[in-house]
Amino acid sequence: MTKLKTIEIVTAGWEATFRTGQSIANFLYPGDVLALFGDLGSGKTVFTKGVCKGLGVTDVVTSPTFTLVQEYSGRMPVYHFDFYRLTALHDIEMLDLDYYFNAGGISIIEWAERGEQLLPFSIFRIELDCYSENTGDFEKRRLRITAPSDRILDQVSS
Repeated sequence: MTKLKTIEIVTAGWEATFRTGQSIANFLYPGDVLALFGDLGSGKTVFTKGVCKGLGVTDVVTSPTFTLVQEYSGRMPVYHFDFYRLTALHDIEMLDLDYYFNAGGISIIEWAERGEQLLPFSIFRIELDCYSENTGDFEKRRLRITAPSDRILDQVSS
């Protein structure tokens, strides 16, 4: 059984949330799944953009709310999902997640709570939430990152 470790990071501003995602990219291996949990506006897409930048993606990264999955090329493929519009588990099953999870790339899933029971045990679970009152045009965010303990997450920074 894989042991898990949790770290907590507080970011102030979208740039810091972006940089945290960029930093996480250094710890990813082909086949890793990043499951993002959080309310609307919690920073999931900003974090995803940072991960993609850290993985060498040069395309413009947008939330795939209406396409359900976007594929990007970087130093390894990135599969960016958005489960926001999917309300039935059956709809998520139709995406053939196992194909993507085993395709040698990184899968990033926004609104992962809608299909959590379909995800593998060993994932990067990233919970994003507002940490304080508005301090400008982007509130502070708290990111709780739970991942396999053999990853050196203590070096993740914002």
